[in-house]
Amino acid sequence: MKLLAISSQRVPDELWNAGVPARTPAFRLLGVRAQMRCVRRTAKAAAITIGSAIAAAAIERIFFATPRWRGQVTGHFDGNRFHNLERGRQTEGSFLKWQANRRRGEWPEHPEQTFGPKPPERVRDGRLRVTFINHSTTLIQMDGVNILTDPVWSERVSPVSFAGPRRHRAPGIRFEDLPPIDLVLVSHNHYDHMDVATLRAIGKPIIAPLGNAALMQRHGVYRAIDLDWWESKRFSDDIEITVVPARHFSARAISDRDRNLWGGFIISGQSGNVYFAGDTGWGNHFAEIGRRFAPIRAALLPIGSYMPRWFMHPAHIDPAQAVDAHFALGARTSVAIHFGTFALGDDGEYDPLRDLDYALAGNGNPPFLVLDQGEGRDLP
Repeated sequence: MKLLAISSQRVPDELWNAGVPARTPAFRLLGVRAQMRCVRRTAKAAAITIGSAIAAAAIERIFFATPRWRGQVTGHFDGNRFHNLERGRQTEGSFLKWQANRRRGEWPEHPEQTFGPKPPERVRDGRLRVTFINHSTTLIQMDGVNILTDPVWSERVSPVSFAGPRRHRAPGIRFEDLPPIDLVLVSHNHYDHMDVATLRAIGKPIIAPLGNAALMQRHGVYRAIDLDWWESKRFSDDIEITVVPARHFSARAISDRDRNLWGGFIISGQSGNVYFAGDTGWGNHFAEIGRRFAPIRAALLPIGSYMPRWFMHPAHIDPAQAVDAHFALGARTSVAIHFGTFALGDDGEYDPLRDLDYALAGNGNPPFLVLDQGEGRDLP
């Protein structure tokens, strides 16, 4: 075997310390042994790195990623992942580009904690009452049934409690001031919509799009069922829930993008039809929902997290599109949601309200309400 030659310019210290003359067989043998020790150290470091990566991937999939949905192939499920009906999506590359070039809007702090009045215990006799609590969390009261949408009372919307987007305002209603909750609607698995700590605290039946029930069960939330787009579930003699399409995506971690379905809801009762959009970009689903469930008495539409448009438009409508959705749905009244709590896009806290005012003024000021956090109102 030919021994490796060691340059005199890079002689290991132990060779010099051993007093071995350079360029002798003994010197070269010691050099080979030093190289082998270096190779072993490198191999050990590589093994540790690979093992750490495997362990991190296992932790991500066990504790954070959503379980994979397995079902029949449909027009929006390819047997592996769900997808939107429209082309265009937020890619990983575009996300990195956005993160490297962010221009964040202003979000002032609100250290004061002001809460709305305690909502009524029940609403009946054809009344429809909506309370805006924060972000996409609303209380819908109709036909004697109390429904919470995407309830979030946690301080942060993140996989961990010590980092990630934190709220700039306290929830508009104290958790202990809620009336008896009968049903919870969860539109998709993003942390600002599926807050498992809050869901565990509520402990009531949940309806969500496909795949989300297994995810919630993994986190100790056991009373959830999931439905496909256009599937319905009768909750009581007076209330039926239908999951309807949205243009968005799902992910709780790195490896689970689009493993669960996302969507909105139609709440149908004797008092009329209420549409809760959840998160959505623009699409033909607005007109189709309006056609299938006409007349829509109230539509709860997102107006925030829409900037920059080049990145956000596949997943979030902007305020002007929210007004367009109001008309496409044929809604009698719309209510703004998904704003004023978490800084998730580059729009500032008040940008959605300003742009909504412009859009409403340019469209004849249709009945599109902006409620204060904690404010409840009976809708016509």
